[in-house]
Amino acid sequence: MDKLLFDFRRTDTAGTWSAIDDRVMGGVSRSQLRHDSAGHAVFEGEVSLDNNGGFASVRSAPQPIGAPDATTLMLEVRGDGRVYKLNLRTDDAFDGVSYQAAFTAPAGQWVTLDLPLADFRPVYRGRAVPGAPALEVARLRQVGLMIADQQAGRFALDVRSISLA
Repeated sequence: MDKLLFDFRRTDTAGTWSAIDDRVMGGVSRSQLRHDSAGHAVFEGEVSLDNNGGFASVRSAPQPIGAPDATTLMLEVRGDGRVYKLNLRTDDAFDGVSYQAAFTAPAGQWVTLDLPLADFRPVYRGRAVPGAPALEVARLRQVGLMIADQQAGRFALDVRSISLA
């Protein structure tokens, strides 16, 4: 049974997400998640490598979204051909370990990507965390989208929904 976590066809869903860009460490990248009148959200902005920067991200507000029997996270997206990352957090902290998986959304076409939850790896500030506990899907609290592909420039990822299955 699928559990719809975020339905971005709704006009109010994107507004509960916040940008967390490399500006937190002196960079100058900028991003936002906004609702598009065509019935989806757009994660967009510009990545800059200036000042040791190079990432842009958005994150949902903390809330209980876990599903103990889920094995897959599904994203309905239309991309720009760049590599993005999906971050999962099991706490409400601003900083700390998150669980991350990379994906590429094809440019110009809507697809549903199935990301096996077993493939999400623990990271802290972009670095692997050996020995971290496995992702506990039942404890999921936050979801985030990130771009950190070492390419400066504008980006745009359209998102209709995020679900667990």
